[in-house]
Amino acid sequence: MASSKRSVANSSTLSGWFKSSYSGGSQGDCLEVAAGHAAVPVRDSKSPAGPAIVFATAGWASFVTAVKGGRFTA
Repeated sequence: MASSKRSVANSSTLSGWFKSSYSGGSQGDCLEVAAGHAAVPVRDSKSPAGPAIVFATAGWASFVTAVKGGRFTA
């Protein structure tokens, strides 16, 4: 996967997927992140062969820090 890509059409072509620890257990709103890549692919766990959005590692780290810090409200 090239780090300059912003999406991957078929995310099942990538390995290393794991569910976000912030995802609920109801199988509803779950994200998966793939480890071991130059950038950070993120997909909907209900659509494993669907598209993934690809984030730069610095951008993803900033997002995770903001979520952990409570900067987003529901």
